[in-house]
Amino acid sequence: MAKRKTVRRSWEFRKKAVERMKSGENARALGKELGVHRSLLYRWRDRFAAIGGTGSAKRSPEEPGEARLRRENSQLKQALAEKILEVDFFKSALQKVAARRQQSAGARASTTKSGE
Repeated sequence: MAKRKTVRRSWEFRKKAVERMKSGENARALGKELGVHRSLLYRWRDRFAAIGGTGSAKRSPEEPGEARLRRENSQLKQALAEKILEVDFFKSALQKVAARRQQSAGARASTTKSGE
């Protein structure tokens, strides 16, 4: 069985192919013209959709790996913020428990036993 040659297409090539596909061109015919399988065109389209479009003039184009890292960074920041809130809550609760223990221990130490 012969191995297929893997050709890495540039970001601009992919962007233009997806734009042509979105404009209504037949994916199979476009794939034949560009020399890529139509399923690859659909994968590119989905990746562009996942990173927020086809890189409009408002945003500079970024590689899908960069978009994944940005998304992961955002998720980690959110998780860190939640953990910080949890730590603050538990610190406050621990301080209240410690204060109550001191109050109740102080009350017991100052009382005298009756009957002695």
